[in-house]
Amino acid sequence: MRILIKNAQIVNEGKVYKSDVLVEDKIIKEISFDIKTDTDQIINAKGLYLLPGVIDDQVHFREPGLTHKANIYTESRAAVAGGITSFMDMPNTNPQTLTQKLLEEKCQIASEKSIANYSFFMGASNDNLEEVLKTNPENVGAIKIFMGSSTGNMLVDNKEVLEDIFKKSPMLIAVHCEDEATIQENIRKVKKQFGEDVPISEHPKIRSVDACYKSSSIAVELAKKHNTRLHVFHLSTAKEIELFDNSIPLKDKRITAEVCIHHLWFDESKYEEKGTFIKWNPAIKKESDKTALLQALLDGKLDVIATDHAPHTLEEKANPYFKAPSGGPLVQHALPAMLKFVHQGKISLEKVVEKMCHNPAICFKVEKRGFIKEGYFADLVLVNLNNPWEVNKENILYKCGWSPFEGETFNAQITHTLVNGHIVYEYGNFDESKRGMRLTFER
Repeated sequence: MRILIKNAQIVNEGKVYKSDVLVEDKIIKEISFDIKTDTDQIINAKGLYLLPGVIDDQVHFREPGLTHKANIYTESRAAVAGGITSFMDMPNTNPQTLTQKLLEEKCQIASEKSIANYSFFMGASNDNLEEVLKTNPENVGAIKIFMGSSTGNMLVDNKEVLEDIFKKSPMLIAVHCEDEATIQENIRKVKKQFGEDVPISEHPKIRSVDACYKSSSIAVELAKKHNTRLHVFHLSTAKEIELFDNSIPLKDKRITAEVCIHHLWFDESKYEEKGTFIKWNPAIKKESDKTALLQALLDGKLDVIATDHAPHTLEEKANPYFKAPSGGPLVQHALPAMLKFVHQGKISLEKVVEKMCHNPAICFKVEKRGFIKEGYFADLVLVNLNNPWEVNKENILYKCGWSPFEGETFNAQITHTLVNGHIVYEYGNFDESKRGMRLTFER
């Protein structure tokens, strides 16, 4: 299959330039100004911008075991509609991904169902170190440690186990950082004040700045002690930014960090309007935190933008504070949200591509993805930057059927998404005749 993309404005490696792109089978064959050759299909991209496919390093697609909320098929479909061509899924499914056998079973499900490319993290607990150390760094993105409360026994709070994982792991460790003891003490205080009827506005006080910083600083300290390759997920506070460095190139960093869409978009002033629909862990905090996170992203202290896509049903979210689960769906709207920031002058288009496409590939050493280069896989996204549309129930693709962005008007619209050279999504229509590939890593 040969596809020729004509007259696109390519956004890649800090530059925007007009060019054609020839795709042959799964691969970008040629990039040049005026390609003339026989092809099976021509896409006229005049007026459109061509981006590398987004790599989302943190999603919860809920399969196996939690498929009343979401599944790999539905959420990968929503992802490609949002320009995300590769995802890395977290281990807190049911059963939890704590053995190599369970890890491979998830990959088998994805090989049959996923519209996008996929990888699954190996989960760590207080008692599965032997399994963790069997993980193959060439086809698994990372070891995931929850250094904060999570599902079942996935909270790693045994200091000796943490030390061992950081000391012995041959590959990247990705961490969720919130200190459980601090959180439990904060819960005790708010229950004393409110009883069981705690308002959602208390969420950032319960899952506080101190809870985040204490845990993040421990992770960074352990990584420095053992020279571990560490990636810290979803920073939510200005205070944590001081733990990270922008003085060396990303490819040389041993400690990297990211920020998620919701921590850049919302702040605590939105709890009254949005309620538990913006209840995430770590919590959305002050406007000053939101502003500092964006600046740290621009300054290079934060390296990656991700989603932490974590859907729950409307019924689950409608519960009172303590019973309402944390998390929300984001993959369909993450790139449009960042492109609205471009429209508002808060960030450049080139920087969005750097943080959502290039840097995840560099951080995780993803093989031949994340850039528009000859010889790389043809994971590509065409975007119309000036075609406003409103998020509503009719165009939401998540299985859970809702979005924290409902009612929001985005300026930019994804017109085409190619996964491995296959046009999966085109102007709202899907061609699901092919499945995504398992990501591999150059380690």
